Amino acid sequence: MARKKANVSHETTENGYYSLRNILKEKADYNIVFGERSNGKTYSVLLYGLQEYANSGYKNQMAIVRRWKEDIKGKRAETFFNALQENGEIEKATNGEYTEIIFSNGKWYLSNFDTDTQKHIPRKFPLAFSFSLSEVEHDKSASFPNVTTVLFDEFLTRRYYLPDEFILFMNTLSTIIRDRNNVKIFMLGNAVNRYNPYFQEMGLKHADSMEQGTIDLYRFGSTLKIAVEYAASTNKNKPSNKYFAFDNSEAVKMIINGAWEMAIYPHLTEKFDKKDIMFTFFIEFGTNILQCEVIANQNDNYIYIHEKTTPFQNDSKDLIYSLEYHTQANYKRRLLETTTPLTRKIARYFALEKVFFQNNEVGEIVRNYIRQSEVSQFAK
Repeated sequence: MARKKANVSHETTENGYYSLRNILKEKADYNIVFGERSNGKTYSVLLYGLQEYANSGYKNQMAIVRRWKEDIKGKRAETFFNALQENGEIEKATNGEYTEIIFSNGKWYLSNFDTDTQKHIPRKFPLAFSFSLSEVEHDKSASFPNVTTVLFDEFLTRRYYLPDEFILFMNTLSTIIRDRNNVKIFMLGNAVNRYNPYFQEMGLKHADSMEQGTIDLYRFGSTLKIAVEYAASTNKNKPSNKYFAFDNSEAVKMIINGAWEMAIYPHLTEKFDKKDIMFTFFIEFGTNILQCEVIANQNDNYIYIHEKTTPFQNDSKDLIYSLEYHTQANYKRRLLETTTPLTRKIARYFALEKVFFQNNEVGEIVRNYIRQSEVSQFAK
């Protein structure tokens, strides 16, 4: 893997909204963009896909991927292209041939509305196909030879990732791409979770520490190129910002300017001595290693969790929680498991909310570890 930072201007918007122009210059296979909410990321890719379809003589189609089937059916799917229609982009892209995009049976079609018959008149062949990772098994036998643009929207979440979600996404891409090499993949997300399986599985080791308004480039092997953009804030003076101008603004910075969303976790307000440390265990999560200390003194007892900046000293005996599978008995996966007296005691500290963190980032790592370890439990 080779990585370099592209020379990119911090001005990455058009008319106050996100533009693809900088990341498209990199001619990457994967184009990953994350940043603030409602900044035009999805709009820009849908417009790109529409223009590719129209400019190719209605041949180059799109695939729109979401995590859950519920995200691409009913009203949510029907209104997916509404903003393009309202802005006249459909008529513009098709030179007035079509005025709308409708959704039917899991596909989107260019269409016109006949006022006489009060019916939609769609093209025979679709503009885009819908895919959900939760239903990927149903698409394996289908063929999509004309799809050249893939949009995975909202690939980042603060809620639950599917068991083995990255593999499900890879299987979905395999179904779409087959033996071709002319497909451009876009992965879009709000800056809601910097500790996610995609950065880790794709080897994007610096994505969670990027500066806004920059693009990082990664190369794998001799051909695969990934461009990752942390989109610049589109407009820090948006009128809607007034609704989020609370004194405790840390919780809403992502909405206002695209900063990573971060919950507020309990911090330790007292000091303790080394002699108060009754037991030490560790959490290994991607490239992050956390040291967890069970503290007992005359005032209270609790767990304090902080970053560990040095390698394990005794990884054959220390209790280590890790999502990776290990044969050693000292490794566990589920942080809240209760299969032994020791793990029951640790889980009880969490249940009683007697866990304190070095900072909010450490709290985020632990929260994500618990979420992913609990999901993995049901995948087996």
